[in-house]
Amino acid sequence: MHPPLFIRPLSDAEREQLRAGLRSDDAFTPRRCRILLASAQGRDARAIARNLGCSPGTARNAVKAFHAEGLACLKEKSSRPHSARPFLTERRLPALEELLHHGPRLRGKPTSLWTLDLAAEARFESGWTPRLLSGEAIRQALRRLGVSWKRAKHWITSPDPAYARKKTRATG
Repeated sequence: MHPPLFIRPLSDAEREQLRAGLRSDDAFTPRRCRILLASAQGRDARAIARNLGCSPGTARNAVKAFHAEGLACLKEKSSRPHSARPFLTERRLPALEELLHHGPRLRGKPTSLWTLDLAAEARFESGWTPRLLSGEAIRQALRRLGVSWKRAKHWITSPDPAYARKKTRATG
């Protein structure tokens, strides 16, 4: 079993900044401040967790972050994984754009209009991505290219001169 983890003794300026952080608008900062102030009073992670309604791991993480970063740990960091990067890298983006300039029927698809999901499927089938991406991933890749995606619209028309009247009557 590991010994209890406490923060180092606080200076007066640090203690004052932690007290000021209790009045912050976001939810993250006041919680961290409460944890750190309780730890400075000698409470261990389990006691802090019981009093604040969080897990002991949350309390330990706050103390470890204070040891590593000081008062900078009061600002919430991104929860995005450090290894996250797009599957469609910059060198593959022109090929995606080229794909969209040719109809899906050339790829054996049953439609003549590209959708984002259909483009993702075509990229996966050709081996450009290790897994099937979402349509949103394709949209973001197109945005990096400076291309805005507009949804294709299907307009049903008829040469019948009374088509508009008939359609209105049928659809309300």
